[in-house]
Amino acid sequence: MNITELERDIKKELRASMNGILSARMREAGMPFRLIFGVELPRLQNIAKEFPCDANLANHLWEQKIRETRLLAIMLMPPEAFTMETANAWAETILTAEEAQIMAMLLLSKTKHAKEISMKWLETGEPLPCTCACLCLHHLLVQDVLFSKGEKQFIIEYSSHMIPTANLHLRKAIQTLTDTLNRKKD
Repeated sequence: MNITELERDIKKELRASMNGILSARMREAGMPFRLIFGVELPRLQNIAKEFPCDANLANHLWEQKIRETRLLAIMLMPPEAFTMETANAWAETILTAEEAQIMAMLLLSKTKHAKEISMKWLETGEPLPCTCACLCLHHLLVQDVLFSKGEKQFIIEYSSHMIPTANLHLRKAIQTLTDTLNRKKD
């Protein structure tokens, strides 16, 4: 199957799973998408299982301004294909905290350069990539990935500098990361 056929089948699944009430609420809340099907995350995860993990398909789905195709892109991107270049390109176009959270949990934390990418994203100061980075670093700490003393110090300094002006999602991500980092010190 080519990408066009896969996209058609994916959209068919999304239409069949559409939740009109949730879709309307998301639009009313100002979600920045061209189209919202209102499909809940567990159903999206089941849909993702029906399609191949393929970088070309994932990149194609990410480029669309449709909430569900972008979330499916995260689920269908093979971690080994999520290179620093691709990760940085996607980071520049993260649209919502939901995307940042899902990316941190299901994709970025599983990549070879997760820690390096996340530390670079923290340096940008951009709220959504930083939210993703904080949550990814949290996942890495939980998985017992080793952090150098310098990396830990950078996270502590970043956190104390950013938390006073951070938006709600970033503030929560920073708090989650620092709480985990503090627990790992003990």
